[in-house]
Amino acid sequence: MIRVLLVDDQVLIRSGFRALLNAEDGIEVVAEAADGAAGVALARQHLPDIALIDIQMPFVDGIEATRRIAADPALAGVHVVILTNYGLDEYVFDALRAGAAGFLVKDIRPEDFLHAVRVAARGDALLAPTITRKLINRYVSQPPHLDPGLALTVLTNREREAVTLVARGLSNDQIANRLVISTATAKTHVNRAMAKLRARDRAQLVIIAYESGLVTPRDS
Repeated sequence: MIRVLLVDDQVLIRSGFRALLNAEDGIEVVAEAADGAAGVALARQHLPDIALIDIQMPFVDGIEATRRIAADPALAGVHVVILTNYGLDEYVFDALRAGAAGFLVKDIRPEDFLHAVRVAARGDALLAPTITRKLINRYVSQPPHLDPGLALTVLTNREREAVTLVARGLSNDQIANRLVISTATAKTHVNRAMAKLRARDRAQLVIIAYESGLVTPRDS
């Protein structure tokens, strides 16, 4: 059972998502909140698999709520997915940097929304290649400024290759095919790279790869 927390200040939005999710086998909405602070408290109480969080809310917004969840070791298993009306903007990028696993536009088709929830519950980033390219073109086409504590020298050559391919939007299966290894081995390389670079998920690996200069917009 995938357990979901809804955090949005609009009652109708929450009601719509709740009805859609609860009607799906294997998914359950365990709690709802109207602001980020309450959402973080409910995340600590219920330990959901997914927290669907609106990016713009009064008091504590989605970015700060994401940052608090990502910083709490007890909530390491909670995957934050940002909800937005506006598509890819600077707020979404800030949320990804804060620890979100991805984002969804609120007018997404129901079947795509349900698929995205399942993808996020598996621990995969909601960053399709097209979304990755938009991130690159709009936000990461800048000189690298990697935190010295995240030096890529800690990675093995194979891990660096895996991170590069993650940054280009490839799934574990696609990485395995490209590197001629098993999917399990590809997943191991990605997970070890995430641990070494202290990345919460694949979305943060993408950001690290570009900000460090490991991959450039031209490469993609």
